[in-house]
Amino acid sequence: MPSYAFKLNGKNVTVDAPADMPLLWVLRDLLGVTGPKYGCGVGVCRACTCHVNGSAVQVCMLTAADVVGKKVTTIEGLAGAGGLHPVQQAWLDEDVAQCGFCQPGQIMQAAALLRPKPSPSDADIDQIMNVCQWARIAGSARRSNAPRPRPKSAPRALH
Repeated sequence: MPSYAFKLNGKNVTVDAPADMPLLWVLRDLLGVTGPKYGCGVGVCRACTCHVNGSAVQVCMLTAADVVGKKVTTIEGLAGAGGLHPVQQAWLDEDVAQCGFCQPGQIMQAAALLRPKPSPSDADIDQIMNVCQWARIAGSARRSNAPRPRPKSAPRALH
């Protein structure tokens, strides 16, 4: 089995993994990093979004070979020593979380967008949206003028 070395959340790691194993499963199953989630396996839902060398990527579409020598950041590594990343803090302040499943991917997408574009347009924001079941349910309820479904207490966990 091949060995792959890269930097994960600021730490050098080496992992033995099958050559065709998606990076998502390398991170979750072999390295114990559970922030990136499996949603679709084809790079559409963005629940698995991480940063590779600072760019948002869907790790279900990569293998460990694709990140050899690169920096991989998951939601677990987004916050700095001084506390939460500003996007994570905004998520809490605005009470954005719904079910929480895709939140890590959404936060990672937003953080990658805001790095080069601190004042994104609505069109920029639309480009990073994921396929969230909750958003579709809530949107359908709004369109039907039905009462908006809301959990009794919104989860606070970001990963």
